[in-house]
Amino acid sequence: MQQSELKELYIDELKDIYSAETQLVKALPKMAKAAASDELRSGFEEHLEQTKGHVARLDQIFEELEEKPTGKKCMGMEGLIKEGNEAAGEDYEDDVKDSALIGAAQRVEHYEIAAYGTARAIAKKLGETKAFDLLSKTLQEEKDTDVKLSDLADQIEVVGESDDEAEEKVSATRTAKAKSARA
Repeated sequence: MQQSELKELYIDELKDIYSAETQLVKALPKMAKAAASDELRSGFEEHLEQTKGHVARLDQIFEELEEKPTGKKCMGMEGLIKEGNEAAGEDYEDDVKDSALIGAAQRVEHYEIAAYGTARAIAKKLGETKAFDLLSKTLQEEKDTDVKLSDLADQIEVVGESDDEAEEKVSATRTAKAKSARA
């Protein structure tokens, strides 16, 4: 593998992540506003501030590389945010809506975990020690956020239904929406 090609891939990956993070900075306030529980709302607000820090770290990496962070749009994040907006606009009861928002947020986190893991591995291969450290810190924060979201999801109780019944309703609603979207 050629060093120059790997560096080109690395910069491309970083630009994709930068686009993803800047899109997320715009989307998180909408998700916070849609959250029913104060705990979820404050979690989204906290992650917004953290995400701004992720953008600042990426800015540092780009400065070190003497590259501009712009020029690429992350289509994956665009799709995930669109799904999150759909979840935010649903007429679900409070706890069910929060469950939908958590699901959307976790898909975002998993995408980011994959992206940062890849960029960090490439940074290591290129000997970009400072970038490796910054990417490692962000990767850990993304993993921690995912755990917090899982904990919040586990705390949500649907009154009057068993967990299986609640899951069946959410699944049936998603299936019906997917079928109508395909029609």
